[in-house]
Amino acid sequence: MNHLFSGHSVREQALARADVESLLISSSPSHLIDCALEEADLAGLDLSRWTFERCNLRRADFTGSKLEGTVWRSCRAALTQFTGAELSEATFVASDFNNCVLRGSTLASATFERCKLTGGDLSESKALDVRFEETLLVHAKLSGYSFRKQTLKKIDFGQADLRKCDFRATIFEECSLRDAIMTGSRFEGADLRGADLGGLRLVDASLFRGATISREQAGQLFSELGLNVR
Repeated sequence: MNHLFSGHSVREQALARADVESLLISSSPSHLIDCALEEADLAGLDLSRWTFERCNLRRADFTGSKLEGTVWRSCRAALTQFTGAELSEATFVASDFNNCVLRGSTLASATFERCKLTGGDLSESKALDVRFEETLLVHAKLSGYSFRKQTLKKIDFGQADLRKCDFRATIFEECSLRDAIMTGSRFEGADLRGADLGGLRLVDASLFRGATISREQAGQLFSELGLNVR
């Protein structure tokens, strides 16, 4: 290691698995800043409480890793693999995780803010109280997630797989559900006035029974369902 390693902060380094394992010798979590870990094999490592800031993590492999309480800030991490990883209480901020795989991971109390998760596979995850804000989830796989009683702000679920999701008593603010797959989802008590409901199919209309929509949305829905409103 050289002078760019200061205490437990690591700056501007290209790191492979062996380098990360060397950092694990310390008892304190590390803070990686502007580091390159592209395609790094970090599967199965315990990196709990580590911070990744402005790091390149594209195609990195964290399969089965322990990442509880980690912080990911302004990272480039498209196509990153997190299958089966422990990510409870992790925080993701202003990062690109497009097409990442979080299948089967634990996301309890994790938060995503101003992130890109387009095409992300978040299926079969343990996601109790996971939070998203100002995040792109276009084409993402989120079947079975519970957003009950949450206030969702600036979330784009366009064309996402939202089958059997729980949106009961959820408030939507500047969100999109356009062309999402919502078979079996629940919206009782939801406030959908701040959601784009474009592309709704007749088979989906009954899902919104008990939810609140605006007069403008009602006219749009009738129009998309082929009904003339006079």
